[in-house]
Parts: sequence; structure tokens; C-alpha cells
Amino acid sequence: MKKFFYLINYNSERDEELCNLEMESIFGYVPVFRHIISDIDTNPSRSPFIKEKITILLSGKSIEEIAENITKNNISFDRFKVAYLKSGNNDVSYKERLAALKTVGIAVNGEADIHNPKAMLGVSKIGDEWIFGILEKNDFKWHGHDERPYSYSNALTLKCAKAIVNIAVGNDYSLKLIDPCCGVGTVLVEALDLGINIKGYEINPQIAENAVKNLEYFGFQNVVENRDMTKSDEKFDVVILDMPYGLFTATTEEVQKSLLRKAKDLAPKLVLVETTEFDDYLKSLGYNIVNKCTISKNNFKRHILVCKIG
Repeated sequence: MKKFFYLINYNSERDEELCNLEMESIFGYVPVFRHIISDIDTNPSRSPFIKEKITILLSGKSIEEIAENITKNNISFDRFKVAYLKSGNNDVSYKERLAALKTVGIAVNGEADIHNPKAMLGVSKIGDEWIFGILEKNDFKWHGHDERPYSYSNALTLKCAKAIVNIAVGNDYSLKLIDPCCGVGTVLVEALDLGINIKGYEINPQIAENAVKNLEYFGFQNVVENRDMTKSDEKFDVVILDMPYGLFTATTEEVQKSLLRKAKDLAPKLVLVETTEFDDYLKSLGYNIVNKCTISKNNFKRHILVCKIG
């Protein structure tokens, strides 16, 4: 079975919990080091934390064994470049990395081109094992979503919104999602960018209009409805609910609880972003809290809960 190596990076103080929750949602476990080896093949650009990916072609106990098998299998690439990825697990010195790149580069059949390569190849050492394969980098094009025309200081960061979408779907892009308090559409943009079927409700007409304009700005179709989520009878697979905080639309604890009750009707799975803990109330509604983490933005703490009915 083909294996894939993913290199992860995050701000340890601010993002570790969110990164771990996203990795567990995609790959099924929390990494010990800042990398993951998995048989799950996914695009590194879907995640704010996956920086690079190697589709593993060969593995061995030494770089010489890797080079020998490259030659034996006549592995060929036109205009290639080889890069070393530091795994953080028994890494080698700078001198050894350079030697490994030279050894592999000589073994590959084809012309190298370090300035304008057509093929990127990767080498890494994880523990006592070396790996070699095709390298793919996160393109970070999603950073361009920061240029949206409308945003609010309390809105989720792009990094958080992108991770939450991945937490919601895992690897099932066929799921139908609803963001029933979508604000200016931060989560909607990240989901649509991944080709995910999502709809947004927003009760405030001006904010709903701004969300539509944000989607239009990035060339996405309008999936926003100016409506009260509690009046919906639609059905979805996952609710992503960023609980209203009362900054732009008045709210109370009872209103918030009514949103949680309605979320249960909309879908069997809920990814909740909250500032006030509703753990006991969620359990009284029949939810199991299967995972959670805490995120911070400008000393403003939010909790992300993954909840399922039954």
C-alpha cells in the first residue's frame, strides 16, 4: 500500500490544539512529532498546518540503499530538483543532508534543474528510516482570502476557518454542510474553495449582504440565505455553528440554547465554536462530545467542540 509523509508546522503556543484536532480528523491520530505518515492521500493545500507532502516511492535503512534502488528501478524525472525535509525525529546534520541530496540526485535518471524544476523530489529521515519520493508543497493560495472586502475583528481567522472545515468533513467531501450563523462568510469561503457543498444562513440582512459580496469577490456562487436558522426545516450532514457573541446581533443564553436545539434537528454532527461552555446542555440534548480544543485570538478564547448525536 502506498504511503505518504506529511510535514506539519504550527505556532506551538497558539495553534497546537487546533492542529492536533485537524490532524486527528483527517488522519485518525494526533502526531507525536511534527509529521505524519499515512496511507491517506490528501492535498497538502487543504490544511493550514500541512506544509509539504512526500508521496513515498522508496524507503530504506540508509541513503545508499535508497540510491541503489533508484538506480535498480530506473527512476527517471526530467528537470528535477531534490529537497530535504527535516522531520524533527532523529534528523541528520546539515553536512549529511547535503551528502544525501547529492547521492540521490546522482542516482535519479534525468537532468537536474535547481532553478526551474518540472519535478520536485523529497528526501527525509524519520527515526532510523530514510524515505524518498515526489514532493508537493502547500501552495498557500488560501492566504489570498484575507483580501475579502468585508471582515470583522471578531470573525474566525482564515487558519481557524480552514481547519474547522477539515474537522467537519474529515475526508468525506460528499457531506452537505450548513453554517447557520455564517456572518460575512469566512467559513463558507474556505469550504467552497475545497469544493464542499455548504450553505449559509445569516439573520442580519446587512451582514448577509456582505457575505454575498465576499463570495462574489472570490468568484463563488451565492449560498447565503438571509434567514433565521430556527425556522429552517432543511437537513444536512454537519452543522458548523460559530455561536453568536452578541456583538452585532443581540443574543442571550436562552437564544444560544435555542440554536443548539435547532442544530440537532439540522444534522447529526455539530462542530461548535463557543466562548461560553455548553457541555452539560449539549449532553442533555443527546450529544456526545467526541473531541474539543481551545483557540485564542487577541486574548479572546474560543472552544471548538466536535459533537455527535447518539
